[in-house]
Amino acid sequence: MLRAVLSIEECEHVLAPKSVTYLGSQFPVLGDDPSSSRDFAVLSVAATETNKTWPPGFYRSNLDLTDLNEKLRKLER
Repeated sequence: MLRAVLSIEECEHVLAPKSVTYLGSQFPVLGDDPSSSRDFAVLSVAATETNKTWPPGFYRSNLDLTDLNEKLRKLER
């Protein structure tokens, strides 16, 4: 489910680079890894929207979804 579309600037207000794990340039394949059994958010950074902090590719948020949703709500205009 798509939760939000953010600019790089907005993304930096919601997710710190330390709060994500870089997964690579391909969408992650979920397997038998026990850490993938809980819900999580995936961030996609397009090559056209990258910067030095956020290389293009996919990232897994290490934040609890409740905490992430609260941060997204604070961005609402």
